[in-house]
Amino acid sequence: MDLRGWAILTIAGYGALMLAIGAWATRRTRDAADFFLSGRRLGPWVAALSQGATQSSAWTLAGVSGAAFLWGLDAAWIWASVVAGYCVNWLWIAPRLRRLSAADGSLSLVQLLFGGHQRRHHRRVAAAIILLSFLFYVAAQFDAAGQAFAVTLGLPVEACILAGAAVTVAYTLAGGFWAASVTDFVQGALMLAIAVVLPVAGIVATGGLDAVLAAAAAPSPSAPAALGGLAFVAGIFGIGLGAFGQPHVVNHFMAARDDAAIRKGGIIAIAWIALILAGMLVAGWAGRALAAPPGNGEQVLYIAAQAWLPPVFAGVIAVAVMSAIMSTVDSQLITATSSVTVDVDRRISLARTRAALLAFSLAAVALAIFVPEAIYSRVLFAWNALGAAFGPLVVLAAAGRRPAPAAGLAGMLAGFLLTVAFYLMPDAPGDVLERLGPFFVALALVLALDRRRQPPAGGS
Repeated sequence: MDLRGWAILTIAGYGALMLAIGAWATRRTRDAADFFLSGRRLGPWVAALSQGATQSSAWTLAGVSGAAFLWGLDAAWIWASVVAGYCVNWLWIAPRLRRLSAADGSLSLVQLLFGGHQRRHHRRVAAAIILLSFLFYVAAQFDAAGQAFAVTLGLPVEACILAGAAVTVAYTLAGGFWAASVTDFVQGALMLAIAVVLPVAGIVATGGLDAVLAAAAAPSPSAPAALGGLAFVAGIFGIGLGAFGQPHVVNHFMAARDDAAIRKGGIIAIAWIALILAGMLVAGWAGRALAAPPGNGEQVLYIAAQAWLPPVFAGVIAVAVMSAIMSTVDSQLITATSSVTVDVDRRISLARTRAALLAFSLAAVALAIFVPEAIYSRVLFAWNALGAAFGPLVVLAAAGRRPAPAAGLAGMLAGFLLTVAFYLMPDAPGDVLERLGPFFVALALVLALDRRRQPPAGGS
């Protein structure tokens, strides 16, 4: 059987497994708490791998390997940034958010930050930011699916986008967060396997680790002149900083069973992401030794798999990328849906929830097909926008401080709008302004406005 035959067989089998999990999860999804947070019953392994797979989208496989291919050794800063973000998220933010959410019964991050009927305008603004950002984010994931299938199967990108979206939307509609969490666990395990197998194959194909490191150290015309500078390094660490404000990521903390699940899950998740990123860096560096390097760095993963692995394993690579896409998209679809039904409409029912999820999915598919853009660029825009809008409020909530709603709204808008403004400007080295500036401006604004409402020391 040739590559295309193996790939079709592997992808079909994988899609059938995901749909079977969705059907199983349907029986456990009885109400909104089950659909949005799995009834707050996630154990450490499912919480860790489902959160990791959710946060680590197609960008982690295709984007990081592509960055390593284009940038060489400087791409290692991505590893340091993302692992640092995981450590802060799991070891400090996660246990505090879980307790806050359990105490007030919040089903979404926005509800946690802006609960209460009198704050409906704040929730609507927050929901609009989430929906707009996730529209770009989910479209990027569908686009990544199209690229993976197009390279592996030789099919039109548009058809591949529709196929990947159909499977993901089907099992998410059926089983909600339960389906997303269990399928994400499977997807996270598959991503880890690929992150071990592919770099080992690359090391063998290029003649050893020394050859890989030599290829990584070679200069590249694709790398910006200031790539090794402080601005670049700071901008890369801004990627990790953005993790604190991702609603689809922190929802997994809110869904954890107890503090013990958070502690054990944190260790698992941090080790998992460290291995994944290291594997993708090595694969990208080994890909630099390809005889015919791709014009698009994000495709090096698929081309390298076809060059280094037997056809059946090359098909599995396409499934691994599909896994990364699904594991992010399913949670984002649920979070986007909660923004409509929980945060805005407030009339929560499974029928309305599923209708909202389907409508949002169709809009994201249309954006992916008719407005194509680089995965790395589109994902990082959405990531930075959400991180700057909600990250400061999440950090303050974890620190035990909930600002006044007006201060929170001002900071949230400032973080989001500044991200959009910097995104539209010419790129600075490392996009440092876009990735760091909005977050810290928003945090400073929230603190300044909230301090003004506090009575002076000793006052009445």
